[in-house]
Amino acid sequence: MKLIVGLGNPGKKYENTRHNTGFLTMDKLAERLNVKINRKAFVSSVGKANDVIIMKPETFMNNSGLAVRKAINYYHLDPSKDLIVVYDDLDLPVGKIRLREKGSAGGHNGIKSIISNLGTQEFCRIRVGIGGQFSDTIDYVLGSFKGEEKQEWLDSIATASEACQEALEKSFQEVMNKFN
Repeated sequence: MKLIVGLGNPGKKYENTRHNTGFLTMDKLAERLNVKINRKAFVSSVGKANDVIIMKPETFMNNSGLAVRKAINYYHLDPSKDLIVVYDDLDLPVGKIRLREKGSAGGHNGIKSIISNLGTQEFCRIRVGIGGQFSDTIDYVLGSFKGEEKQEWLDSIATASEACQEALEKSFQEVMNKFN
């Protein structure tokens, strides 16, 4: 079983912001797999014997680790093998994605929360670029893209959802080799 978590913030106020890139990727993944996501998580059967949990934590970004830890414990999953986290990354240009099997939080509070709650940095991640010119980080990540940048961002969300789908059938290393 795989747990694929998209990081974001619940509520209309945050719906189409840069910081909700993970949530939007989960919506796109659910669309690709032809499943529906309820408010907290959706469990469905995908492929032959691949169970997947698509999760959009309702705990807000900075407490994402609380929800992830509960799911990991409830389903008896190994984060290093069964967890993929999708989130926005200021250090990547808009339209780019990067996949990693482990690493530090890199300043991302949602990832810090997951690392803290799981006690490990060893879990797969898909970073979706939202980088750009800004003076206030909070205003920037809670803002929306416009024009050409918005289309590049939406394209990268579609690519990230494709990478998630492929990770259900292939090793994460194979998926990294294809998408990085």
